[in-house]
Amino acid sequence: MAGAFPRHEKSLEALRTRGRYRQLMPRDGHDFASNDYLGLAGSDVLRAAAAAALARGVPVGAGGARLLRGNDAEHQLLEAEAAAFFGTEAALFMGGGFNANQAIFSTLPQQGDLVLYDALIHASTHDGMRLGRAETRSFAHGDAEDAARVLKTWRAEGGTGQAWIAVEAVYSMDGDLAPLDALMALADAEGAVLVVDEAHSTGVFGDLGRGLAHEIAHRPNVLSLHTCGKALGASGALICGQKVLIETLINKARGFIFATAPSPLNAALVRAALQELQQNPGRRERAWQGITHAQDEAKRLCGLEGFQSQILPVVIGDDKRTMALASAMQGHGYDIRGIRPPTVPRGTSRLRLSITLNTAAEVITAMFEDLAREMESAA
Repeated sequence: MAGAFPRHEKSLEALRTRGRYRQLMPRDGHDFASNDYLGLAGSDVLRAAAAAALARGVPVGAGGARLLRGNDAEHQLLEAEAAAFFGTEAALFMGGGFNANQAIFSTLPQQGDLVLYDALIHASTHDGMRLGRAETRSFAHGDAEDAARVLKTWRAEGGTGQAWIAVEAVYSMDGDLAPLDALMALADAEGAVLVVDEAHSTGVFGDLGRGLAHEIAHRPNVLSLHTCGKALGASGALICGQKVLIETLINKARGFIFATAPSPLNAALVRAALQELQQNPGRRERAWQGITHAQDEAKRLCGLEGFQSQILPVVIGDDKRTMALASAMQGHGYDIRGIRPPTVPRGTSRLRLSITLNTAAEVITAMFEDLAREMESAA
């Protein structure tokens, strides 16, 4: 008997044929796949914070949207502490970075405005732009001069609204850094707002882990997003910026208004993570020791170089070869995942190596030794 959804089955079979079929896999092996950069997710720090929060009566669930009865004191304490830590007028806690980006770009840019976005911006930003009313145009990845060219063209064609420049501080699949100084200069010159997604820089970059944009975050034409499920070890996201923008999101962002509030217990965990960044800077320093070690070993053992962050992409190109190499490395005991389109552009399938405090230096060295052998045998 034919399946009830033949078109879906055909689509899935096409993915299998191209080596792009995805399936859930359990955690197994040494961690080279997570975004738990500071090793906080399973730490005694957050376990103790959870126990303490439950002991003082912090609820597990919110029970409703923030604008109804779901607004808990832990949410508001976190937002006040986050605004102070990241140096902004206000902050808004949301359920996740994807939801937060959707809220930002579907709500803040108005009709007649332009969202000028980096060509490799995250999928959540694309979804937010699709829901919004502003015009959208891309610029070449990491190229502030091209951003200026695109913006100038839009103005010459009659664009008169507000420009919003959307970038990631650290790009999640390439691990490279946005040219924030040049983009900030462009935003100032053109009266634009710079929106910086700090998802992969929070906790890792900047003074005490405040992110790459921490020195400009206080400026009125900067909005930053800090996700809480990566280096902070919990979940959720913090949108940080001018109070008027935060209040606009509270009043108009459908993803905020109509969503059940994040767990108050989770807000308490994020508060504890922010406190850990401030009270234990040695954790970030140890993370960077591991990152530098990984970068050095990648060059020494595999001839791979040019990395700028804790994310080390090993671009293979072909989808099936990428997955075969990932499988081989998993067989050696490393949790390494293959990344394929549409997550990355066609022809750039890769292993995305993530360096965290969960993995010791000797394991990092052993992994690159095994990777060198596997890459040589596959050549």
